[in-house]
Amino acid sequence: MKHITIDLVSDVVCPWCYLGKARLDLAVAEIQDEIGVDINWRPYQLNPDYPPEGVDHQVALAAKLGGKDNMDRAHAQLKQLGAEVGIAFDFKAIKVGPNTLDAHRLLHWAATEGREIQNRVAAALFKANFEEGRNVGDPAVLLDIAEQSGLDRPVIAALLAGDADKESVRGEIDAARQMGVNGVPFFIIDQQYAVSGAQPTEVLVNAFREIAAAKAEELQKLN
Repeated sequence: MKHITIDLVSDVVCPWCYLGKARLDLAVAEIQDEIGVDINWRPYQLNPDYPPEGVDHQVALAAKLGGKDNMDRAHAQLKQLGAEVGIAFDFKAIKVGPNTLDAHRLLHWAATEGREIQNRVAAALFKANFEEGRNVGDPAVLLDIAEQSGLDRPVIAALLAGDADKESVRGEIDAARQMGVNGVPFFIIDQQYAVSGAQPTEVLVNAFREIAAAKAEELQKLN
């Protein structure tokens, strides 16, 4: 079977990233019998300057998007697109715009337990923020997600209480920016191909097939 690895640069408070994840899941399901896909979640922060306690999400986002009307229009579009792939966006439920550094630290630690655990944590973080209106900058919420995803709650609690891996995560975000990533989601495939944005499932499927075929051709030449 052909195989590809995707480094998915995203932020857990980015609605397009949640949409991109859902479309990616559908694409992976469509090609699962022909191409093996490994996914690594990589950090990005849309709002790195938010304080640890977060901000009033509705006020901050409306200001960022040029007013409440613009925000409502964007949300209406996303709700429609989300419904097509099984996401029940509840934007009105989101009260706190969090600083997501700790959420990315949790994803970083989840990766040490394997891709399946990391993917589980990513899915839970997106769902908590966008469908349940929970504050993913709150250590209590992060601990619940960690435990439900199969991580050791006391270990994660001890890590969150300190500064473990903060600089490592920030370094990854800086590296992504230096590579030219200025918007997410951003898919890096086999460390040499890039797909930007929450592309439709069929676009992802075609890209993965083409890349896997090109990779197989290169390997054949080596043999």
